[in-house]
Amino acid sequence: MSLKELTAESHRLVETKPFVKVLFSGEIDPILYATYLYNQYQVYDMLETHALLAGLLKDLPKIQRAPRIYEDFYELWPKGDAPPAELPSTVAYKQYLVQIREEPEKLMAHMYVRHMGDLFGGQMIAKKVPGNGNYYKFENADDLKTTIRSKLDDSMAEEAMVCFKFATQLFEELA
Repeated sequence: MSLKELTAESHRLVETKPFVKVLFSGEIDPILYATYLYNQYQVYDMLETHALLAGLLKDLPKIQRAPRIYEDFYELWPKGDAPPAELPSTVAYKQYLVQIREEPEKLMAHMYVRHMGDLFGGQMIAKKVPGNGNYYKFENADDLKTTIRSKLDDSMAEEAMVCFKFATQLFEELA
């Protein structure tokens, strides 16, 4: 079985969450979407920093989403307002990322779930959300997909499912 097949049930579970339906509806409230983006930014910034330090981004130019996520958040969030508080799942996920920061194969499993999701499903989401959707705009998307796939193996399935678990928790909190 491939990593995709091994994690298919976790992926399907995430997609059934009510927040995901709102995200794909084309009718998401801009403040709710900005809150989602802010929490995504917190996670991606930490994940990508650890991945960079672990050498995982050497051959993945322009994969980093954190700056683009922040741009999208800043575009939508009311100027002068303090950013939203991090949701409990975001806090827990960041603590978890600190625990695995020196385990490149685990970090790569999270990069797989997050970034491949952005490269695929994110393209559909981009058409439905308020704002510019910079988060989902990639240069050389096909090359990035190929390079990410070359770094994967089936032993990453368990860790990928941990990532899906955190995504599920975030979506439940946003619903």
